[in-house]
Amino acid sequence: MEQRHQVAAHDLDRVGVPGVDAGEAAVVGVDELLAEPGAPLTVEAIAKKAGLGAATVVRAFGGKDALLDAAVSGLLEPVVHRAGQLLDETRPEQALRTFLTELIAFQSAHHAIGDQLGSLELPATTALRKELVRAVEEMVARAQRDGAIRADLDPAVITTLIGQTAYAIARAQAQPASEGLAAAYITVVMDGLRPGQPGPGGDTGRLPPSAP
Repeated sequence: MEQRHQVAAHDLDRVGVPGVDAGEAAVVGVDELLAEPGAPLTVEAIAKKAGLGAATVVRAFGGKDALLDAAVSGLLEPVVHRAGQLLDETRPEQALRTFLTELIAFQSAHHAIGDQLGSLELPATTALRKELVRAVEEMVARAQRDGAIRADLDPAVITTLIGQTAYAIARAQAQPASEGLAAAYITVVMDGLRPGQPGPGGDTGRLPPSAP
């Protein structure tokens, strides 16, 4: 994955360079388009960015959906790995805080992943997104067991709330006047998840004394 991004699409010859095939060039082209707000993810745009012909791009993957799936899943793999690493090496509450910061930065840098891919068939990407959700749910659940996060809300509910709002913040974060927005958001969210904060029905979010 890291090696792939060392080659910029504009450095690739249209006909091909030894060691760089059309598939790799096309994937790098998609990566670059995903980092451009509003960039069209058409076969023609991908081919132009990669320095390839449209027919070559189609032959390399069999279709646009398969190409986008390869590119986006390649981007998501290290994000999922990072979530697992934080779970293994850091206190759950700190893992969640750190991961949210990094996730928002990732989403800000790749607008089109959420904007343009929702209706496409991307099985590898979908599987990785599910892994990502499970990892965040596990961070929340472990933090609840540690007493660092309120226990009156289901981990899946908290994960959904965080995921939807973090994406909105990531989009806003890309605007020039939004410096510090993500940090402020994470502070508000994590403060609101602390035990003792009033919740639905006046519950303070603390586990009952008899709870394990």
